Amino acid sequence: MALNFIDLFAGCGGLSEGFLAAGNYNALAHVEWELPMVDTLRNRLSKRWGHSIEDARRRVVRFDVQRTTELLEGNWSEDSKKLYLKDNDETVSINGLDSIINGENVDLIIGGPPCQAYSLAGRAQDPFSMKKDYRNFLFESFVKIVDHYKPKIFVFENVTGLLSACPGDVPIRQRIFDAFDKIGYQILPPKELKKAIYCSVDFDTPQLRNRVIIFGVRKDGNIALDQLYLSLDKQKQETHLTVKDAIADMPKFRLLPNPIKQGRGNVSHELIGDKIIPLHVARYHSSRDVSVFKEWLSKNMNHASTEERLAYYTKITGIKSNHIKYRALEWDKPSPTVVSHLYKDGLMFIHPDIEQLRSITIREAALLQSFPMDFEFLGSNAYCFKMIGNAVPVSFAKHIALAISDILQ
Repeated sequence: MALNFIDLFAGCGGLSEGFLAAGNYNALAHVEWELPMVDTLRNRLSKRWGHSIEDARRRVVRFDVQRTTELLEGNWSEDSKKLYLKDNDETVSINGLDSIINGENVDLIIGGPPCQAYSLAGRAQDPFSMKKDYRNFLFESFVKIVDHYKPKIFVFENVTGLLSACPGDVPIRQRIFDAFDKIGYQILPPKELKKAIYCSVDFDTPQLRNRVIIFGVRKDGNIALDQLYLSLDKQKQETHLTVKDAIADMPKFRLLPNPIKQGRGNVSHELIGDKIIPLHVARYHSSRDVSVFKEWLSKNMNHASTEERLAYYTKITGIKSNHIKYRALEWDKPSPTVVSHLYKDGLMFIHPDIEQLRSITIREAALLQSFPMDFEFLGSNAYCFKMIGNAVPVSFAKHIALAISDILQ
């Protein structure tokens, strides 16, 4: 019998894709508020997972999870209708998420609230260390929905910065523990959450991406929390995939002698050969970018000291920075963490082939996140990079799903 789940903060569907790919899972509903992600997930459910367009639109709810009561019970306010009604089945606004679940048993709730407020990088760049960021408390909506449906298990995925985030007098990890404890769920105690840090590279993903995986189980249930972590540990792979495994076979590009105008933008590179892969398009790079890529790769500057790399950026731009701004991928290693910053530029994701002198494409970023080649991302190029960078790697999600099913079955 298939295990039913709800995906909250679903994004473009990395977690859902992994659970569905694991088999023996049925997605009852997905909740996400950014429209390109919603469109992408609906499209995937229809084209890959056998849902009609109408059913995919019904199951993927575009709504702000913070409006939790409206989400669950319906009777949307006029403000909510104005914002979201046109993008949803009207019955959702009347009867809420409950109308989609329709009395079905909810075995799992999965999701990861937006991580920017917990990330070390985000805190470093915010004058208030993100202590005033509303996203610090989005976990409260997750808790309310868990309390409403009472699943056997939940999976709460987030960045490791969650373990040190303290937007008030109480650390976030303690707030999360107390909130779930209050509604009858057991998670690892705050001091033991370091045990819940996993790296995606151990789970068939060609990327170093550390994440906290918080499993929760009902106190009145018969599932042992430690068994879930032991089951996930057993899913770890001894050999690791590399950048070469993921993108070495992708069609190559060459630098044009001079950039050309194409549509609304400029083009600096052209595809070699006639094999067209959707979203495998080289982004425009200025002559300065190209010269940086060439020097960086030829001198193997990834392995220069921090001081040398910072000085190099100052030499190129005339600007001093406390952060490394350039980095190349390396064929024989996993990729560093794929981040949503890619929507701004690709200077931290220089392609390792010195013959191409470019940053990675949208499709290559998706492959490093272990999305299948046939996964379609809908939206602007910037939004595609953003949704890929924010996603849970599909293979990582699949192994989490397999670990859970091994226990429940």
